[in-house]
Amino acid sequence: MTRTFTRITSAATAAYAVYALVSPEHIGNAMRASGDEQDFYDRLALGYGVRDLAISALGVAGPARAVPVAMGLRIAGDLADGVFLGSRAPDAQVRAKVLGVTFGWAALNLAALVADRRRS
Repeated sequence: MTRTFTRITSAATAAYAVYALVSPEHIGNAMRASGDEQDFYDRLALGYGVRDLAISALGVAGPARAVPVAMGLRIAGDLADGVFLGSRAPDAQVRAKVLGVTFGWAALNLAALVADRRRS
């Protein structure tokens, strides 16, 4: 299986992972959190960064048979993140933004996986 699209989305996810590790406050800021909530979202972002870096490494450098597993994990993670963060959103505007980003990444990763499978 050619892996052009899955490598690109995995590399993009790795870039996000580094951003999450360097600037963990971004999720709390997007969720309009304050105080203890901000601390919670900072820790969550660090967890996302570690998770996404590991999955991205598998998607970029792992054996071909591991790529669908990495992409499945990535898609499941994005969907779970959307459900979790969406349920905690303080208002409809934040919820729409959170769901747009998380479900959008899930859809992009699914499209990359399908496109690579069709090309092989």
